[in-house]
Order: sequence, then C-alpha cells, then structure tokens
Amino acid sequence: MSRFWSPLVHRLSPYVPGEQPRVEGLIKLNTNELPFGPSPAVAPAIEAAAREGLQLYPDPQSGALCQALAQYHGVPRDHVFVGNGSDEVLAHAFAGLLKHDGPLLFPDITYSFYPTYCRLFDIAYETVPLDGAMRVHVEDYRRGAGAVILPNPNAPTGVGLGLEAIERLLAMHPDAPVVIDEAYVDFGAQSALPLIARHPNLLIVRTMSKSRGLAGLRVGYALGQAHLIEALVRVKDSFNSYPLDRLAQAGALASLGDEAWFQQGRAAIIANRARLVAGLEGLGFAVLPSQANFVFARHPSRKGAELAQALREQKILVRHFNAPRIEDFLRITVGDADQVSTLLRALGSILAG
Repeated sequence: MSRFWSPLVHRLSPYVPGEQPRVEGLIKLNTNELPFGPSPAVAPAIEAAAREGLQLYPDPQSGALCQALAQYHGVPRDHVFVGNGSDEVLAHAFAGLLKHDGPLLFPDITYSFYPTYCRLFDIAYETVPLDGAMRVHVEDYRRGAGAVILPNPNAPTGVGLGLEAIERLLAMHPDAPVVIDEAYVDFGAQSALPLIARHPNLLIVRTMSKSRGLAGLRVGYALGQAHLIEALVRVKDSFNSYPLDRLAQAGALASLGDEAWFQQGRAAIIANRARLVAGLEGLGFAVLPSQANFVFARHPSRKGAELAQALREQKILVRHFNAPRIEDFLRITVGDADQVSTLLRALGSILAG
C-alpha cells in the first residue's frame, strides 16, 4: 500500500540501529551501552516523579535540567538545550542550522544518521574521506561549505581530534555553523566546550545515554551560544513542545548529582578498553586508537562478517558494517571485566578453529 506514501517517504533510506534482541545469556557489545547501569540515585528519583504529577504535562523547556547542565558545564542557562536523545537534538540542528546554500560537510566514514537526516531534510552534502589510518584531517575541510558536522571522537572509528584542530576548523568556516557531536567525549577525547565563548558558530551535541548509562531514558542536549540554542528551541516548538517527560527529567537530574558514580564508570571503561585493546592485539587484530567506549578492529586474515557471525553463534553481539572501506572491521563495545574476558576467549577459540 505504498501508493499512499508521500514522495518524501519513497525517497528515504532509514537509519538502521543496532540490534536489541531479548536472548537469555546474550553478551551485548553492539550498541555502546554502559554495562554498569546508571547512578543508584536515578531509580528512586524516577519513582518519586512517577508518584505525583503524571496527569500534568512536563516542563516544556526542562528548566531545572537545563539549569543543572549549565551549572555543571559552567555556561549560561541560555546556552543549553535538551531533547529526546541526542538524535532528536541532532535532527533539530539539521533542520534549524545545517541547511544552507553550500553543502554540509562530514566524513565519509561516520555516524550513519547524518546522511539519513540529509535525505529527510533535503540537505545537500559532501563527504570528506578519512585518511588510510581512518583519521579526520581538518585541512581537507578547507573548501566551500554551508555547514560542517563532525563527531569527536568519530564513530564508528573511535579516533578523536584535539582542540587545536577543532579550533582551526571553526576558523576556516567563521560564517558557517559547525556542529561537534560529542556523544563519546567522556571516554577520553577533548571537549570543544572551552571554545564556545569565542566561536559563535559552534554547537556541541551530547548524550546522557553512553557515559551516564541512561540510554533507556533518551536524554540529549546541546551547548552553544544563545542564538544557536534559540534556533533549536524554535524547531522544537514547531515539532514537539514536550520532548522530555517528567521521569526522564528527574532521572537525568539525579544522574548529574552523582559525580562520583559518573567518574567511577568512566574510569572503569577506560581501564577495560585498554585491556580489550591489548587482548585483541595479542590475537593479531589491528585496533584503531580509541577515545570512545568502543574499539574498531580488524583481523588480517578473517572477514569481519565471518567473525561477527561466529561470535553471534556464541551469544556475543558486536557491530559489523557492510560498507566500503570498513567491511572487515568490527565495532566492539567495551563491556565490564567479565564481558571483555568472555569476548577475548571466544575470539581466541574462533581464530584457532
């Protein structure tokens, strides 16, 4: 019955998220979720919010959460925007900031929602190839552009950029919006936050799904000067005035209040990542230098799809992308210590077979 679809729907190629199967005993290392869960303060805060006020709409501007984020990051309140996950925040940025006369620039190997949004919002774009080591070279972006978006660290590679490189990119395009997608920045990359005050074209997008273990609540946010935030608010209020429900706002606020849990989780992932990388390299894998909560690795003598399927047969899920240049890579989420050990044993058995 696709004859009832609008022409736009016929043109779309939707984003394909990582699998979320419900299989007993499954080790799930395919969607970069935090293995430890959120702060213990989150569940009681959600329960308290659920006991009162659910008959009322939530605060449409998530004022308390925005104020807490502003205080946490040391920026004015009008420099913060929140949305239903960073994907929604990004969608508002694509619609409100990234459609201009020149093309939108982003890497050829990056978060695959970017071209999806370009098709949805009819945005012309050009991809800029990563080098042979899967790194972004900022000088390659010295070309005409309507806007630029880069993840830092990049996904799915995990490779990060330093502040000096990001500032050079901003200086190259002073009249174009530049969005830095910092979904994974808490695991070791440098945030562009110190650059906001002197670069009116910089918007940073973040999520509480990864480092804070709140993927089930869907809380994302943006940081930038007030004129950029106003554009996001105008798009939001033309689409959905109430993106974050009362429970999500309460849980996010509780998470922000537990810095010790956040830092403990970050440190554990960074330590487990180092152990995972060492183990993979010991099995002969080439592993890109990661500043994220995942690694991107390939084996010189085995196909990525073959390894992903062999792991699946042992109830271990990793992410494989059937795409040019990266078809032999696996993106492996950094799990807890036991999950890392189980994965490495399974790969050792597969490679020995």
